[in-house]
This record gives sequence, C-alpha cells and structure tokens, in this order.
Amino acid sequence: MRIFFFLFLLFSTFTFAQDKPKLVQRDPFLQNPVKNQPQKSNTNNKINIKHADEISKNPLKYDGNQFFKGNVVLEHQGSILYADEVIVYEAENFVKAIGNTKLQNPDGSVITASEMEYDGNSQKGIARKNVVLNDPKGTVIKTETMYYDRVSNLAYYNTGGTINDGKSTTYSKSATYNLTNRTINLTDNVRIEDKDYILDGINVVQNQNTNIVDINGPTTITNRKNPKNRIFTEKGTHNLNTKESFLNKNSRIYYNDKILTGDAMYYNQLSGFGTATGNVTLDDPLEKRYLKGGYGEIFEKKDSAMMTKGPYAVKILEKDSIYFASEKILSYQKLDSANVKKSYLRAFKKARIYKSNAQGRADSIAFNETDGVLHMYTNPILWSGEKQVTGDKVEAYFNTETENIDSLKVIGNGYAISKVDSLNMKDEFNQVKGKLMTVYYQGKDIKEVKVIGNAQYIAYADDVNEKTKEKERIGIRLSSCGIIHANFEDQVMQILSCSVGVQSTLYPMSKIGPDRKKFPDFNWNTKDRIRKWQDILVDSPNYEEIKYESDDELFNQAQEVIDKAKAAEEAKKPKRVRK
Repeated sequence: MRIFFFLFLLFSTFTFAQDKPKLVQRDPFLQNPVKNQPQKSNTNNKINIKHADEISKNPLKYDGNQFFKGNVVLEHQGSILYADEVIVYEAENFVKAIGNTKLQNPDGSVITASEMEYDGNSQKGIARKNVVLNDPKGTVIKTETMYYDRVSNLAYYNTGGTINDGKSTTYSKSATYNLTNRTINLTDNVRIEDKDYILDGINVVQNQNTNIVDINGPTTITNRKNPKNRIFTEKGTHNLNTKESFLNKNSRIYYNDKILTGDAMYYNQLSGFGTATGNVTLDDPLEKRYLKGGYGEIFEKKDSAMMTKGPYAVKILEKDSIYFASEKILSYQKLDSANVKKSYLRAFKKARIYKSNAQGRADSIAFNETDGVLHMYTNPILWSGEKQVTGDKVEAYFNTETENIDSLKVIGNGYAISKVDSLNMKDEFNQVKGKLMTVYYQGKDIKEVKVIGNAQYIAYADDVNEKTKEKERIGIRLSSCGIIHANFEDQVMQILSCSVGVQSTLYPMSKIGPDRKKFPDFNWNTKDRIRKWQDILVDSPNYEEIKYESDDELFNQAQEVIDKAKAAEEAKKPKRVRK
C-alpha cells in the first residue's frame, strides 16, 4: 500500500526530474500526421499509473525514462492496461508495456499481447507478439501485430491473422475491425471457413452482427463436401448463416457439372435454388448443351433448370448442332426404369427447332437427349429440304453416333408434301397422307415414307421419251389404299406399293383440274419456315409467301374444246318457240 500511495501522489503532483530523457522511437502509425512528431501532451488526458510493485529510473536503460515493474496497472479514459513492465515517456504521454500485457476497454473488448505501445494523446496503440483481441460478443482475433485506435474504435493488422466467431474462422493478410458496428474489412488472401463451405477472396467486408459478407473483387465460395459445386463473383453479398448469395458482377454458379451465369444472380446453397437475370447462360459441358435467355432458375437437388424471356438452347454436336427456342425451356435429368440417369429438354409454347437438314414448329417439344428421341406436340410441322411433314404428333429419332435423324413417326393425320421439282417455281407437289406415317432418312435426306390407315397419295407421273431421251409428264396419279410405301430418288417421290383396298387412277394432265391436284387440307407453309438458326429467335420469320406458277394449260385447252363441243351440241337442239 505504501508504494501504491507513493506512486499515486507522485504522478498527481509532479514529475520526477530527468536529465532530458530521449523521445520514444515511434512506429509511423503513432506519429503526428501533420509534422510526423508526437502530439503535445494534454494534462487532462494523462495516462495514470494505478499500481506497480517497483519504480525505477536508469540513465543507461530505456534512454533515461522511468519504468515500472511488477503487476503494473495503468488507466486512461476508462481503459485499463496491465503489464509486467511499463516504460513511461512522461513528456509525450506515451507508454511501452512489456510482458503479459492486457488492455481492457470500456466497451468490453480486451486485447492481450507480449508487448504494447500506447499514445495517450492520440489514443492509438500497437500490440505485438501473440496478439489476441476478444470483443464482448465472442469474436476472437489473433495476429502478431495489431494497431488500434480508441477514438475511431478500430483495430487493424497487416501481418496475417485469424478471426473466429464460434461459427466460422476467417484468415487474411490484412484486416480492419470496427468494434462499434462489428464489421471487418478483410484484404489480401482472405479465407472464411465453416463446417460446410470455404470463401476465398481478396477484399471482403464481414459483418459480425448479421454474418453477411460484402464481396469486392474476385471471390469463390466452395462446398466442402463437393468442391466442384461453388460460386464465383467479383461483386455481391453472402450470408454466412443462411448461405444465400446475391451476385452482381462476372458471376458464375457451378453445380452438378453445370455453370450458370448472368448479370444479377441469387443462389441458396442450402436449398440449391438459384436465379439469374440479364444475359443468362446455363452451360452443361457434359451434355454439350447450353441455354440462353433473359431469366433463368436452377434447382440443384432436382438437377433441373428453367429459362424464360427469349430463351433458346443449343445442343452442340460435332457435325451439326441442334437449336431450340420457345417461350419457356426446361432442362432436367432423372433416372429411368432401369435406374440410368438421362437428360431431357422441353420447350413450351411456340416451340421451334433448327437443324441443317430438319426444321420444325409445334406448340411444345420434348427431347430425350440421352436416347435421341424428340416429340413434337400440337400442330407440329417439320421441314426437310423441299419436303414438309405435319400431323397430330411427330416423333423424331436421332442416331446419337451419326448425329442425323434416322426416322420420323407421325401419329394421327400424317401428311407429307414434297416439291416435284425444287429447281422451278411450278405449283406441283407430290402428297401422301394417312393415319400413321413413318418417314425414313438416308444420310441427311428423306428416303422413304410408309403410311398405314386411310392412305392416300397424289403423285406426278413422268416417263422418258424414247426418241428425245428426255423426261415427259404423263399425268397425275390419285390413289387410296390401306398401306402406301413410297421412296424418293433424286428428290422425286416414287410409289413403290399401294396395297389393301386399292383405288388408283392416272389422269392425263388434260383431264385433271387444279382442284384435284391437292388434298383439301393442303398446307404448304413458306411464311413460317425456319431457314437459318436465327429464325428460331422470333415467333415467326414472317417470310413473304412464295407464289408458284400454275401449269393448267393442257387442262384449260381440253376444257375449252369440251366447252365448245357442248355449245355446238346445244346449238343443234331445236329451240322452243312460244305461240
């Protein structure tokens, strides 16, 4: 008690006489920012020595400044500093503390270290060696050198450190901790780890109250159990509690070997649900397919996705890719009855498809990518070269090795139309129709057509003139039967067989009028036809309808002869005269 009373009296009344002790060698952090000199001492802001076991002064030690040893206790503005030894630079209101130092602040935060320096005028300090900061709500910061400012209530380190809040551990080269609002500005090699995820970045701000991280600069958030599932962004926020992320710049979500990108994105790592808006792309490298649109949603746990706002999909094939578009596109994977995972693509409302040798439209399209089976529902229409196929439903079967269509199956009201000669503009079309139609491809072109049930066809018949060796038109054959088998040679349809209840007539061109050259439901469509892949991006390219030239000269001439003959016969009949 005597030494305590002595010290208290000593520092309350006067300062021990010294022979001009040297000023302390300060860290730049503790320099006066104006003149790079220590600030002048304020008598109302003095550091008070509350206790020490021993007081000493030695001209050969500590540049002649006083020092205190043994259970030293200092007080300043409500903060208490404990240490084994303290050097006091009285004129500068500055202290150096050595050994088991602890600074206890009024807000409840505590800093421990091997050494500390503190400026009572600026209220700034430095802690060195095994530094630990505990805030009153449980956050613990560990580093080797920490700078702290009591006025702004900031703590800073740039020598590397860890931050633990009980739920996650943060590593960074540099950090600034605002003890008032409990936000930590982290820079240089930042890593935040919890039991499920790892966040790696270069500049993030972590809020210890909300556990929300503001992301500034390239940052990756990785799933520990499945490292391939991760998030990358250069700007956004991430909630460490709910695992929700809002991503706003150069962002990517990697999940189930797929990649989602967009201008603005949201993702919940717990539910696996994500959204993206603006220039959205969902890339599936394993399926060699990507989706694009203005808005997209993903469902990681169901392995499915949806794209809207002008969406389209591209199935990348080595030789000839397939393009899809509609108002909404879904992609998903599921196990079949044999427990084999298969990929599917579905396009809803005003669906369009483009392939170099096949283009189509329907209300909706469903594509089994794994097996290469495509279904077209409601008013389907498929073009291939100068051929058109329609029906109630169209199924296309792709050869997954050659990447070409093997065959088509048209179920209900199948109707195939082909231009007789694609090199001219004559209004001449071969037609075949029936209940069930199967179309076979050879390479990229339609080779055969088989029709079963109420089968009918209209086919132009040609023959070769023996003298001129040139092809001449014989007429048009109209037939109906139970089964029709036709093939195409050099783009010309040839009827191979017509069996079961056959009714067939070959009409010379002079005996068949324009009303019988086409079936009543003839629907050749050139306005809506997709001629290049970009045409799928609009509901219809709205091309100008092609005007074909009618060739009814022989029929008209014959009809004229018949009409004249009828008129002559009519003229021979006696005329009645009224009496």
